[in-house]
Amino acid sequence: MTNTVKLTSNNVRTNFLQNNVQSIAQDLQNGYTSDDGKDVDGYDYLADALDIEYIVSSEKKFLGARVCVAFGGPTIWINTKTKTVEGYWWNETQFASYDHDYMDLDSVLEELWEGC
Repeated sequence: MTNTVKLTSNNVRTNFLQNNVQSIAQDLQNGYTSDDGKDVDGYDYLADALDIEYIVSSEKKFLGARVCVAFGGPTIWINTKTKTVEGYWWNETQFASYDHDYMDLDSVLEELWEGC
């Protein structure tokens, strides 16, 4: 007798969300190259951002940011303050942490905030 897993739409959605969130966290951790073979830096990465929410103190000091990198199905945010990738799709949530910001995304976001 073999054990089989029946894939429901919830299983597929959960796996898809988890894979996307982990993939983005790995890209942030290790960096990646574009189709033309060049390393992607923070500026290049933010060119495709859908939204940026800055996290600032009451003195307007930059503390981090949330960057929306996917929307609709699933919705995925990068939170540079907590160094997590947050994924949401219907009632499913997935989180992945990264401890090294290879593309220096947080510094780029800070520079953009200070230029406002």
